[in-house]
Amino acid sequence: MKKVVLTGIKKMEMIDAPAPKIVKADDVLLKIDTVGICGSDMHYYNEGKIGNQVIEFPFSVGHECSAVVVDKGKDVKELEIGQLVAVDPAVSCHECSQCKSGREHTCLHQKFLGCPGQMEGCLAEYIVLSERNCFPVAKGISGEYAALIEPLSIGWYAAHFLEGQSLAKSIAVLGTGPIGLSVILSLKAGGFNNIYATDKLDYRLNAAEHAGAVLTGNPDKENVVNKFVDDDEGGLDAVIECCGKQEAIDQAVELLKPGGELFIVGIPETDRVSFDISSLRRKEIKIQNVRRQNGGVKPS
Repeated sequence: MKKVVLTGIKKMEMIDAPAPKIVKADDVLLKIDTVGICGSDMHYYNEGKIGNQVIEFPFSVGHECSAVVVDKGKDVKELEIGQLVAVDPAVSCHECSQCKSGREHTCLHQKFLGCPGQMEGCLAEYIVLSERNCFPVAKGISGEYAALIEPLSIGWYAAHFLEGQSLAKSIAVLGTGPIGLSVILSLKAGGFNNIYATDKLDYRLNAAEHAGAVLTGNPDKENVVNKFVDDDEGGLDAVIECCGKQEAIDQAVELLKPGGELFIVGIPETDRVSFDISSLRRKEIKIQNVRRQNGGVKPS
């Protein structure tokens, strides 16, 4: 089969590789339909690593995909040959303390598609996954749309942290690429209406408005803190940071009211970020990191 691999920093090559085979009774052989390029893939392409996850070249990345079932193990009951599926790229053990507590996304033994030292990615003609990682999509949904389900699930999971809170809350989404837009769509689906958004690309701000943001701003062109913050309110209730930039994290602290909540979804290019601890302390800001998605969480 054909497979695309990273062979160095900012270097890719298409190679011939053996096609994977079904080994376990619940395995499914998938022919890849569509692959999306995630921000994490770009980190691997540009830097060759994310934190301590360092690529040993050659290596295939990619985890946002849709695929068609072409073969299956004897214990696979819910999937049929020829069926289009969306893929959950996180393979959890379902046995560790994290999995049993409903946190499969932080499984102690998790393997992830396209993650160094864990699993090769889906930039290939075929992959093999467990039936548990394959989700049939409704008829009429294309492979392109099905591949967007995985990034949309990240936005859905991020939005769940605000589930059940006052719908009058003011929320800013910093960075309106695919993940930021997924967050906005998920917040809207949850009934939130007072959503602000920032990005340095105006076409993305237009998309954010279309998705449901009531006010947008480009930090390269205007002071978004002054634009978004009502002095009488003292700031926003929550900020969801989706671009992984230090300047956005700094801006988030400025935007938040005392007691506000900062949710970090974006992946920084550097191994460390910093905070103005004085502002963070005086405002008593809460910080919540958001890791991928968690199938066990069902926001309203």
